[in-house]
Amino acid sequence: QVQLVESGGGLVQPGGSLRLSCSASRNIFNIYTMGWYRQAPGKQRELVARITSTGTTTYADSVKGRFTISGDSAKNTVYLQMTSLKPDDTAVYYCNAFRILTGYNYWGQGTQVTVSS
Repeated sequence: QVQLVESGGGLVQPGGSLRLSCSASRNIFNIYTMGWYRQAPGKQRELVARITSTGTTTYADSVKGRFTISGDSAKNTVYLQMTSLKPDDTAVYYCNAFRILTGYNYWGQGTQVTVSS
């Protein structure tokens, strides 16, 4: 079992920045793919960014060049640095840990990001 706890959400003006953090209950970065997803009201949950155990990153087209995912295995934490935020980025952001070999899939409780003037 893995527990994921997100933090760092909040209210920010358009063009601003936020950094989300996801702390895992144990060191899983060497075997799990870590990802950030988001869900806006009335919309399906969508992938924002993910990083594999080997460090390969993937981004949604809508956030490329603005968001950066990174991990710190010593702290069991994955980050999502968000810059040039837009109102369309408003959503609940969820941390995810997925292991392909076993199908184990874990979610955090989510953190709200609101981009508004």
